[in-house]
Amino acid sequence: MKLNTRIFGEVEIEDSKIISFPNGIIGFPDLKRFTLMHDEEQGTNTIKWLQSVEEPGFAMPVMDPLFVCPDYQPMVDKEAVADIGDLQDEDMLVLVTVTVPHDLKQMTVNLKGPFIINTKEMKATQTIIDNEEYPVKFPIYEILQNNKATKA
Repeated sequence: MKLNTRIFGEVEIEDSKIISFPNGIIGFPDLKRFTLMHDEEQGTNTIKWLQSVEEPGFAMPVMDPLFVCPDYQPMVDKEAVADIGDLQDEDMLVLVTVTVPHDLKQMTVNLKGPFIINTKEMKATQTIIDNEEYPVKFPIYEILQNNKATKA
């Protein structure tokens, strides 16, 4: 399948790389098919894009929450993930949305509403974590800068 995306231009997407969200995502319940994309030069350890297959102009920046919050362990209600199949730890990918404002120092991730992806069945859901420890706007700019400095 070919997509003409806003961020990556025209790309070829294999059917096996399409992630199905049976219930859509928060704020966009009609968008149910996505793929994960990343900038080849940046690699996979940075921001990825949850790219809509149905609406090629829509892509949401996401990242692995452990990259900025190493002790992130949200308690997810089993009913909240029932639609995405039998979820085993080795088949689970957790991603959080990234907000990138004009002032990059204000960059945040949403630890309250993670995406839970069953990589074996390529099904996913977005859920709300009922835990005050995880905010909707968790600042990450300084963490990213420190991670870069540590690797240099």
